[in-house]
Amino acid sequence: MTANAIPAFGLNQSMELLSRLLLRPEGGATTAAAKADDFGSAETNRKEFDDLVALANSNHVIMRAMKAFAEIAKDSGDSARAEWAATALALESARIENAISFLRKICDGFEAAGYDVTVIKSLDHWPDLGSDLDLYTNTDPDDVIRLMKQHFQAEVAPRSWGDRLANKWNFNIPGLPEAVEIHMRRLGQTGEQISIASSVPRRARVIQVANQSFRVTSVSDRLMISTLQRMYRHFYFRLCDIIDSASLADNGVIDYDDLRASATAAGIWEGVATYLKIVSDYVRPYRGRGLDLPPFVKSSAQFGGDKLHYRKEFLRVPILPESAALYASQLTTMLRNREFKSSARLSLLPYLATAAAVGQKITGSDKGIW
Repeated sequence: MTANAIPAFGLNQSMELLSRLLLRPEGGATTAAAKADDFGSAETNRKEFDDLVALANSNHVIMRAMKAFAEIAKDSGDSARAEWAATALALESARIENAISFLRKICDGFEAAGYDVTVIKSLDHWPDLGSDLDLYTNTDPDDVIRLMKQHFQAEVAPRSWGDRLANKWNFNIPGLPEAVEIHMRRLGQTGEQISIASSVPRRARVIQVANQSFRVTSVSDRLMISTLQRMYRHFYFRLCDIIDSASLADNGVIDYDDLRASATAAGIWEGVATYLKIVSDYVRPYRGRGLDLPPFVKSSAQFGGDKLHYRKEFLRVPILPESAALYASQLTTMLRNREFKSSARLSLLPYLATAAAVGQKITGSDKGIW
């Protein structure tokens, strides 16, 4: 693999190559040889390619990355590497086709029963697909569990402390390798977000995926859910988060005023602004420009991409003091709004995180906690 200069963030070569492939600017290298040399595809050996596929898979960009890799290999007459990419694409396409067929059946089952259902997160990465199928509903949990068991022979997976607080259930369905994760009536790591959650179905939009129609979150809700997941729970970005969010901004579909109003009411506006600033800063070295963010987004961001660091396959966000300050701001807003029950749930987050960290250190796993 070529030793091209790696920009900030401490990326390894595989992550650097993925970023270059997927964030390449318009009007880049024009000849096949120039493309292959620029992206280093001609020097990628089999082990490096397998590492690239594994990283692309964990970052939910394998379809987009392999299509770009195959295109460059074909243009440069590199049939061997083009075949490597084609094989990876075929395997992932089969997985996605099976998962989408189940997702359609599950949504049909909800609708036939008269229950609302919205696909969250999973289809944000299309043509890639996440590692599980995520849904949101305002339906009573007992009704959902009964539906999943009776119509899909689903088994309820063991629930962690975090699952119980977040009010989500995971289901295992025969023939579907991916888990089905259903969030019910609450969002956020501790289920503290009720107002955002309750309005998800009402604000949802319909998109076409693989010749199927699905109800998915509005653009504002999608960005808020991504922010809750990345800035307030996991504290890391997948590369898909960067690419997907940058695409929304590039296509001009973000209503920043609506996003600010909704996120402010939920106490996470600073987190959303910071999330967008991180995305903007990450794409800049590859495209020569960041996102065209309104001034009020930039001024509300608490930090940017300079705080990111790459470790264990993902782009890590600092917890102390940066993310802790965002958490404190969210809690303060809820207390000010007299949302005492949600505040009490949210106040448990540091203890949950501490328990998970201790469990990880002692047993090597945070299973049953986080």
